[in-house]
Amino acid sequence: MSKPMRRLLHLYFWLSRGMTLGVRAAVLRGEGEVFLVRHTYTAGWHLPGGGVELGETLQQALEKELHEEARIRLAGTPLLHGVFFNRAISRRDHVAVFVVRDFVVEEVKQPDREIAEAGFFPLDDLPAGTTQGTRRRLDEIVKGNSPSTDW
Repeated sequence: MSKPMRRLLHLYFWLSRGMTLGVRAAVLRGEGEVFLVRHTYTAGWHLPGGGVELGETLQQALEKELHEEARIRLAGTPLLHGVFFNRAISRRDHVAVFVVRDFVVEEVKQPDREIAEAGFFPLDDLPAGTTQGTRRRLDEIVKGNSPSTDW
C-alpha cells in the first residue's frame, strides 16, 4: 500500500472512530533486558503492541501483537501496568501497558513489512531512538517511578 493511501486510511479511521484502544507489552527477560521493536512506518524503538479490534479482549490483542511483532507467546498471566492517554496520536487514543515476565520466544523475529528490527536490549543501554513514552513506561516499571496518566 502506498504512503499516501496509508495516510488517507489513517485519516479516515481517525475521523470515523470513537475512542481507540491499544496494547503494549514490556517484555522483560530476567532483570536486565526488554524486548523492543522498530517499525517500518514510524520512527523510534517501541514496546511491541497494536490496536484492540472489535470483539477482542485486551489479553487477546496482546497475545496477537506479541506473536506478530515479536514471535513471543505468553506462558503466564501478564500484569496490567496502567492505561495511558496518548494525546500525541489523537484526543481519543488510549494504551494499556502490560508487564510480561513469563513468556516463550517461539523464534527469532525476522524483519517484514511492519517490523524493521526487533530484539532484546539491556535496560541500562536502550538503543538510540527509543521513544520517550517507552522510556517513561520502563522507568515506571523497573525503577518504580510514579506513573503518569499520559503516554
